[in-house]
Amino acid sequence: MALYSIKELEHLSGIKAHTIRIWEQRYQILEPSRTDTNIRYYDDEDLKWLLNISLLNEKGIKISKIAKMSKSEVAQMVQHLSEQSYEFDHHINGLITSMLDLDEALFDKVLSTATLQLGFQQMMQEVVYPFLKKIGILWQTGNISPAHEHFISNLIRQKLLVAIDGQVVRRKEGQLTYMLFLPEGEMHEIALLYMNYLLRSLQIYTLYLGQSLPFEDLQLCYQHFKADYLCTVLTSSPERGEVQHYIDNLSKSFPESTICVYGHQVQYDFLSFPANVKRLSCMQEFMALISEAR
Repeated sequence: MALYSIKELEHLSGIKAHTIRIWEQRYQILEPSRTDTNIRYYDDEDLKWLLNISLLNEKGIKISKIAKMSKSEVAQMVQHLSEQSYEFDHHINGLITSMLDLDEALFDKVLSTATLQLGFQQMMQEVVYPFLKKIGILWQTGNISPAHEHFISNLIRQKLLVAIDGQVVRRKEGQLTYMLFLPEGEMHEIALLYMNYLLRSLQIYTLYLGQSLPFEDLQLCYQHFKADYLCTVLTSSPERGEVQHYIDNLSKSFPESTICVYGHQVQYDFLSFPANVKRLSCMQEFMALISEAR
């Protein structure tokens, strides 16, 4: 069972720490445990309870009324809202709960409902990406194990693979082409798969090379494919001190192509980007680049 500080609870729930303290004092919404030095801490059940409360409160239900409801009554009302509402926060909170409980059935239900309501692309933009941003806090603070990360990442990956399989694209003469890959040692594939989906949904031909591709193999593939655009995501590899060298090497090795780089490792202010390398800070920038290039 994970333990959270009040600040982590604030980040994950979207409710200010000051507000959480007031709710505790006035309404006994939460009863945190305390360390020997009297510092509050919370568990998974506290987080899930607060996520449900925040959803009802956002819907205009006063906290004084929620405080008088049982947990089963709150759960029933949240379920009712999930069936009637298009609110993205509920879907995101449902995914957090499914991850904490390792509940594949709940995960599938939440994503299927969101996809029906929003369509696959908007579901990814408005639900999955904000969800991944939230659980990044959990990963950074060590409050979920690698098992949680693998569980949720593989389920999202499966959804993306199914969506990509539905996009059959044939290469056409004169059409721009994209080659997608991850650097050697890089295994975080979700963003790259989503790029592949976006391109194929627009009937753009791609060569998808996947995870952990050695640089020599990238050069070999390029000799045959001659892609107009190379797209990669640097989440954890190469290491921070090697990122600039990797970017420069891409630029020099493929001077005739536009190189799109995305991910945590390319967001540092100290990095510089050659003329043929485009740093992407969000997926919307990639979508805009695709539209401009067509």
